[in-house]
Amino acid sequence: MNHAATLDDEARYRALCSHDARFDGRFFIGVTSTGIYCRPVCRVRTPRRENCRFFDHAAQAEQAGFRPCLRCRPELAPLDRHWSAEDAGAILARQAMRLLDDPQSWNTPLADGTAISRLSARLGVSDRHLRRIFEAHVGVSPQQYLQTRKLLSAKQLLADTRLPVPQVAQASGFTSLRRFNSAIQARYGLSPTQMRRSQPAPSGQAAAPAGATVRLSWRPPYDAVALLGFLATRQLPGVEWVQPEALCLHRTVRLVVGGQPHSGWLVAQLQPAAHRLKLHTSDSLQAVLPSLIWRVRALFDLDAEPQAINAVLHPHFPTGDGLRVPGGLDGFELAVRAVLGQQITVAAARTLAQRLVERFGEPIETPFASLHRLFPSAHTLASAEPHALGELGIVRQRQAAIQALARAVADGSLDLDGQADLSSTLQTLQAMPGIGPWTAQYIALRALRWPDAWPTGDVALHQALGLNHRQGAATRRQADNLASAWQPWRSYAVLRAWAGTYQAPGTTIPQETIP
Repeated sequence: MNHAATLDDEARYRALCSHDARFDGRFFIGVTSTGIYCRPVCRVRTPRRENCRFFDHAAQAEQAGFRPCLRCRPELAPLDRHWSAEDAGAILARQAMRLLDDPQSWNTPLADGTAISRLSARLGVSDRHLRRIFEAHVGVSPQQYLQTRKLLSAKQLLADTRLPVPQVAQASGFTSLRRFNSAIQARYGLSPTQMRRSQPAPSGQAAAPAGATVRLSWRPPYDAVALLGFLATRQLPGVEWVQPEALCLHRTVRLVVGGQPHSGWLVAQLQPAAHRLKLHTSDSLQAVLPSLIWRVRALFDLDAEPQAINAVLHPHFPTGDGLRVPGGLDGFELAVRAVLGQQITVAAARTLAQRLVERFGEPIETPFASLHRLFPSAHTLASAEPHALGELGIVRQRQAAIQALARAVADGSLDLDGQADLSSTLQTLQAMPGIGPWTAQYIALRALRWPDAWPTGDVALHQALGLNHRQGAATRRQADNLASAWQPWRSYAVLRAWAGTYQAPGTTIPQETIP
């Protein structure tokens, strides 16, 4: 779990001196002479070695009394998504961290203990065991970790939006404005208003259109062209508009946060030279910006650990180091589109999805002529007449699958946004009519953000691996045997194989293909 500990402090100091973006978010530096903690990519004057303390997590630095740097802004760093398949305690702590990172878990304060109890029950352990394991691996308690995440989120909202302070408090998971003000003052020595004034205005902000603009970082390498190309091939007119040449995605958005629906639009532009994504949202989404940021990070796979992934996959996919796994903003939408794509081409699946949007999608006004529809909600499709789906060219088996998905999501028995237990979610999916292992694994790969998904029986995957797909079960066994060496990163292996970067053992890459 404590993967950053494999770097000694001298190595981390060298990474700091070089401002190496590959280490962004993997550790933080507390500067004893200033009381500030920074990211490894911070461009302020490099502190002297004897004045540096190193921490694996921002929560550790804040617990030690350091305040976040206003220049590099630790809240913008990629989240820690290192994965362990060996240490059970590390796996438990990572799962807990991921659940605490999700703004969905911020609605109930941990002070009363109920959220810790729910988290423990969700993970299948006692409260005491969770606290003991979490503190052993992370260095702070779950309460302290969550408080840091909420405060850093509030700091980002204060810096990047004009939301009133009470709305910032609510969006950051604080149910009491008094407690929010007290927490900010105690941790950072400033009131929320003072913190907002102390933030340097980003260049160009005065000319920005209405809404909020935030910047989200990633760790290189990152193949922005490939990821936008993947999304462009699958874009739905009216809902999405991809500009591959500008590395830009526009799309409409519907979020349900705290039981309340919010709709609007976003523009996400990848900026490879700066290792970051620039996100601009409509005014209507500012109040749920933490939840939207969480989903955008998943959509663009910004928190991947390329060093750990490439250590396993590079020998087999030597030209695919920068490829990421595209996620989705809405798990239900992605699941429906996965069902529509069963055993047909990407273009044919896109056509069916476009018809679905035109028939059942809710109109929405945006400043972009290409964006005018929301993807149909679960409630809408759950109540749709089967013959109305059939008129769109959707066969009965897929009609049944879509409506089963819609009913389960609408009544809350199925969560497709990453909070639910993976094993039980896959079982629930495969128990539905028309959903088999391939569809369930594809949903796990993109919607549930499972790094080790394996869509068994995928014909394009078999062909990319040089296997004869006509041999049926024998081919699947061959593919499974190959993939055993790629665990726990088989999701990334799938994307790299689909992209044509697989190199069979004993072969060499033509010289002209080597970047």
